[in-house]
Amino acid sequence: MKDSQTIDPQNIESVHYDVLVIGCGAAGLTLAIKLAAHTKVAVLSKGNFQEGSTWYAQGGIAAVLDDKDSVESHVADTIAAGGGLCHKDTVKFIVEQSKAAIDWLVDIGVPFTKAQNSNDFHLTREGGHSHRRIIHSADSTGKAVHSTLLDTAQSTPGLTLFKHHIAVDLIKQSDTGESKVRCTGAYVYSREEDRVKVFSARTVVLATGGASKAYLYSSNPDSASGDGIAMAWRAGCRVTNMEFNQFHPTCLYHPEAKSFLITEALRGEGAKLRLPNGEAFMHKFHELAELAPRDIVARAIDYEMKRVGSDFVHLDISHKSAEFITKHFPTVSKQCAKYGIDITKDPIPVVPAAHYTCGGIAVNQKGQTDLKNLYAIGETSFTGLHGANRMASNSLLECLVYARSAANAIRETLPNIPPPKQAPEWDESRVTDSDEDVVIAHNWDELRRFMWDYVGIVRTQKRLERASNRIALLQKEIHEYYSNYKISNDLIELRNLAKVAELIIHSAKARKESRGLHYSLDYPEMSETAVDTVLVPINHAAQACVIISE
Repeated sequence: MKDSQTIDPQNIESVHYDVLVIGCGAAGLTLAIKLAAHTKVAVLSKGNFQEGSTWYAQGGIAAVLDDKDSVESHVADTIAAGGGLCHKDTVKFIVEQSKAAIDWLVDIGVPFTKAQNSNDFHLTREGGHSHRRIIHSADSTGKAVHSTLLDTAQSTPGLTLFKHHIAVDLIKQSDTGESKVRCTGAYVYSREEDRVKVFSARTVVLATGGASKAYLYSSNPDSASGDGIAMAWRAGCRVTNMEFNQFHPTCLYHPEAKSFLITEALRGEGAKLRLPNGEAFMHKFHELAELAPRDIVARAIDYEMKRVGSDFVHLDISHKSAEFITKHFPTVSKQCAKYGIDITKDPIPVVPAAHYTCGGIAVNQKGQTDLKNLYAIGETSFTGLHGANRMASNSLLECLVYARSAANAIRETLPNIPPPKQAPEWDESRVTDSDEDVVIAHNWDELRRFMWDYVGIVRTQKRLERASNRIALLQKEIHEYYSNYKISNDLIELRNLAKVAELIIHSAKARKESRGLHYSLDYPEMSETAVDTVLVPINHAAQACVIISE
């Protein structure tokens, strides 16, 4: 085989790598960079390399970097925000690794913001944190981190990046004499070539991000369609706590703005939430007011919007100096200015929007899933860090720590993994080109609307039953369509979103309480016992029932 840097993907029917990384965000790129010196690694991006959620992350990365802060304090804050469902051993593991992860980013050149008249890094504070521990690059931390990681990856020998390649399904095989199957690659659709190719690998890593595009309003890019979660479920992996969908309290409300997030760091620096008449209201819902955990802030905004009949509320930081605002929030300032909003003088109209998937594919501290040689890292995974509510800026930290941990595990095990057998080529002999693409667009829109209406910030059993009925009908239509027509990028994403929506609905129906991000009018109290919701597919090795609790 040619050197992995010089392969021409236009002429490949089937390719083999040591490690196949599906996803090109902070988690996927970190792992790939850590492994490429020792192995041949392929990284797939379903769109352009800058289209993932990492690129759009504004706030920062939570880490213990100040002498006045401590691991114990960061752990305690995370567990408090997590509504009793955080796995303490996971939280401690991640927080203890936070400084090493940040040091590595600094070493590869991430331009974090320095404190005024100092060589120290500026640390800000966000909701749920008891200390200033958010290291950032102005208000576009994700862009700074992702750009640096991408530059590093593109200059790393042994690492090949493919854009416009979306995985369709994982490939499973069993070795001669072995009863247990392992993951040996994926069928991958190339948008530019309009065909499906086989990417085989001794180890596969899912780093595909979350599933917030299951909702009508989201702060995420269109790529957040739950691909990794859906593929892992179909391959027989458990998923956990899918009912906990974090709605970011402050997404810009404007008819021409699409999914623009107003960073929580504004509230960390004193911005106030107000009704359209200028009245502040967060003090009525929590003692920390604007710095309360995100679930409380989102529900408060939702409540006040419905109470006063408004489509939005205001976020106001105009009491700060113009110099302070433009220095600390240049991205927000410029973006709002495009829509005629001068944030140094005017309040920002905001609404809650689906932002983060706290549940995901069940993994251990090495990122290993239930399927041999399949790993999951980043937002697509469930590690136990976030519990019932993710604390601000813990997500990029989780990406970095678990990418490094998984890379170490893969490096140790890879020499003992035999190359996979040749997988069958993708069979399109019995499908035709579709002349009914409008069906995909209609089903996509319907799914996201009923998820917003029935499985949103506030839920009832009746609404969940309605959603369950609708998803069953949609799944049937999508399966029929998928079985008869050639696949496309939109069809792959719709199929995955429908599966993830089904998992969210099942998980929400199973939770008979209100906890963290799951709030039910039928069960408004929190149970005394904190229990994860674990969904087990019928093809899981344990052959368990669909829903179990642990």
